[in-house]
Amino acid sequence: MKIKSLQLKNFKRFTDLTLQDIPENAKLVLLIGSNGSGKSSVFDAFELIGSSLKGGMRTPDEYYRKNKNENFQVRLLEQDNESFFHINKWGDSGHKGNFQHYSFYGRTSFRQIPRLMRRQLGGSNFDINYDTDRSFSFIDKDERFENDLEHIFGKLLKEFFRTVDDKSEIKEKVVNPINESFERIFGQQNGTKLRLVELIPPLEGKTAEINFNKGESAFHYNQLSAGEKEVFNILINLVARREYYQDTIYFFDEIDLHLNTKLQYNFLKEIVEHWIPENCQFWTASHSLGFIQYAKESEQTVIFDFDDFDFDLPKILSPEPKDNPNLYQIAVDKELLPALFKNFKIVFVENTDKQHYASLNILDTIFIPENGRNSVYHKTKDGNYFGLVDRDFLSDNDIAAIEAEYKTLGVLRYYSVENYLYHPDNLEEYFAKSKMALDKAKYINKLVEAKNTAKDHIIPSISLKRTEYPYFGEPNFNGKTNQNRFKNKGENAEQSAIIAGYLQSDDLEIFYKVFPMKSYATHLQERQNIAKTDLSKTDWFKSQIEQIIK
Repeated sequence: MKIKSLQLKNFKRFTDLTLQDIPENAKLVLLIGSNGSGKSSVFDAFELIGSSLKGGMRTPDEYYRKNKNENFQVRLLEQDNESFFHINKWGDSGHKGNFQHYSFYGRTSFRQIPRLMRRQLGGSNFDINYDTDRSFSFIDKDERFENDLEHIFGKLLKEFFRTVDDKSEIKEKVVNPINESFERIFGQQNGTKLRLVELIPPLEGKTAEINFNKGESAFHYNQLSAGEKEVFNILINLVARREYYQDTIYFFDEIDLHLNTKLQYNFLKEIVEHWIPENCQFWTASHSLGFIQYAKESEQTVIFDFDDFDFDLPKILSPEPKDNPNLYQIAVDKELLPALFKNFKIVFVENTDKQHYASLNILDTIFIPENGRNSVYHKTKDGNYFGLVDRDFLSDNDIAAIEAEYKTLGVLRYYSVENYLYHPDNLEEYFAKSKMALDKAKYINKLVEAKNTAKDHIIPSISLKRTEYPYFGEPNFNGKTNQNRFKNKGENAEQSAIIAGYLQSDDLEIFYKVFPMKSYATHLQERQNIAKTDLSKTDWFKSQIEQIIK
């Protein structure tokens, strides 16, 4: 089951909110926003629908109504554009499609069990299939952890007595998947490698024995860190209940609690890619950097930003563009960067170029993505931060003037980062380290041929493209007025002619400066089946970038 859109009227935080345009391939829907922005209210809507399908209202209508004198409305549309569910108040609902009691399964953010308490099996009466031990709302404590353990213990005991399998094989149906997840989340280094070694049910008036190894040390569940307990809690829950929820919207609130940034990333990746069935959708809410980073990189993810909206007014939200660097400000306000990294050089760069520059591991330097060339320029023109922008169609004279005026703004010496990655010198180093052959002279000849094929298409657009550049646009640039050479037709034409002359040359180091390798020469065999992330790790590329940002 996957949702295409969701509308909430007079519901909790929202007067009229619509989340729309969720693509069919979206397996993860991440809601980001500061505390109190309304993320958990979406999960209350899912819980309300789930309760109506499971046959029991858990919370009075008034809890959901923003205006107490009006009914609320919740309506969702599935990806097939035909199946829908709507509920206007308790007892007034309808749907079309195959909605079942297992269609929605959620966990609140209040899941933490600091220590095991149950001293016998069978002490709790619940129906795991109908999720009768769920929380009343998303502000209530989720008490399912020890129920999950009891279900697993009971199932293992039944299988032990009903089969001829060795008990260790039965036990590993639970232990092995959890330990494989631990390795992917916490790593395999001896100091951090966490491993589940024993699952012994509560017997003889004693609590369960759930024991782990970490490095050379042994730990009981009660001794784990809060973050380790958080991970184990979620994994045990999915081990116990996933078989009952195979065509489902999973909605877990803030599963990043108590985890550092790297573990946040690893944990979300693990849940989405290894534990949520392919035909299901996983919704979660967070303002953590690790979750945002994973969501930006995953092709099966959409992000809805709830921050800084007045939800007293009707609002329609569509998924955020993945290249919007402002998404990171939910986790780390850019105004705090100088204080957080006061001993580091902060360099703002264009959009996804950050991943290539970050691969360089330049000492005491941090690259931060901004939303395009103009944003980098405006962020750095006052000299408070350093910026690095693409050359595009700038002449050598342009670059000299820009860097003379803006001491903290660097300009690439080639058209874009792709020109560096696919430069013959960079490929030469990469091929040599990979023990592959590169005919460098032949590759350069191919570049010349590709340039000559494309130049008549490129040259007519140069002058117009240059008018989009923000440099020299300040009213008092260099102490003078009206010095914007990109808006001055005569000066723009003069510099455009110089750039056209670069493209007329067959000398690599002349035409290559302004030849858009991102869009042209993409067919060359030497560029095929090579990851850009690998090409950005060469010594040549590092030395070229260091020369600009020093």
